[in-house]
Amino acid sequence: MENNQTDAPEVEAALSTEMLEELDNMLEEMRERAEEIPQWEFCDGFLTAVICTRRDIAAAEWLPMLLGDGETLEVAQGQPLPKIEAFKDAAQQARFLELAQLRMDEVRGQLDTEIKSLEDQAAFQPEVMDTRGALLMLPEAERAELEDEEIPSLGQVWALGFMFVVENWAEEWAAPRDKEAAQWLDAAMEFLVNLTEDDDGEATLNLYDETGPASTSQERLDAFGETVWAVYDLRQLWRSMGPRVESIVKGEQPGRNDACTCGSGKKFKKCCGA
Repeated sequence: MENNQTDAPEVEAALSTEMLEELDNMLEEMRERAEEIPQWEFCDGFLTAVICTRRDIAAAEWLPMLLGDGETLEVAQGQPLPKIEAFKDAAQQARFLELAQLRMDEVRGQLDTEIKSLEDQAAFQPEVMDTRGALLMLPEAERAELEDEEIPSLGQVWALGFMFVVENWAEEWAAPRDKEAAQWLDAAMEFLVNLTEDDDGEATLNLYDETGPASTSQERLDAFGETVWAVYDLRQLWRSMGPRVESIVKGEQPGRNDACTCGSGKKFKKCCGA
């Protein structure tokens, strides 16, 4: 989305164009060894959801879920993460983690900054592309080669990445007991779920190239904006509630007239049970 506030200072993105290209190339290279490696847009949605999750999720948990077998990595204190199979070497994995951390720090800062409009320079901007718009800009022969391919709608892949986290850390995304908070969660999640569906509205916009053939509906663009606000709500909701507190299950307690378990010789009611 363009920013029309000409007097606002330019905010430099955490990941430069060169870094984003590096990530795309890295994931493409990894895909030669493991077909299920996702696009960066999916990764960006995934990392955003990790940030919005109720508790902090360490890289030892989220990295194998995103790019590996889902099993949490065992990390020795002071040692780097063990390499997962998809990376060609430890250096490639370390570089991915470095770039991912830059993006996560940026997203966290954006979501924790109060804004009045999504056009604000400081506003959160998901890494999405109008893939359908880009396809329509290709020469006819190249478009014909992709006719049988399923081309995602604006924000669809990003939303699928976000929901992948929600599904795999379901206990952290379970509705809170507070009724108002639960309604807040449901309302926000509805926007995310809807964005995982196809854009079936009348195409009137091309967000890849504003002069290109229409590829996206106005309704989809509006829904995308609402989803961004929903992500702000989710971040605020879980930050306000804090990590989930686990119930403490006590073992069997002695009767009040039984001998105290501490070995004092006194009855429980006169000792530790007082």
